[in-house]
Amino acid sequence: MKMTEIKGLETKELAEKLEAAVASYDQMKLNHAVTPMENPSQIKKARRDIARMQTELRQRELNK
Repeated sequence: MKMTEIKGLETKELAEKLEAAVASYDQMKLNHAVTPMENPSQIKKARRDIARMQTELRQRELNK
């Protein structure tokens, strides 16, 4: 996700997407440990998307 997409989401919706992304990331890591993925850069992309979402949630929290 791009930051513009993340900023366009409601806070509740963003939190839900974050939970789903973390679950997906954990599953990718587990699957990659058992059977290597064809494209392991997906793990890196997922981790960065999670960080972007967490950053936006934290900024919203601080700006209240």
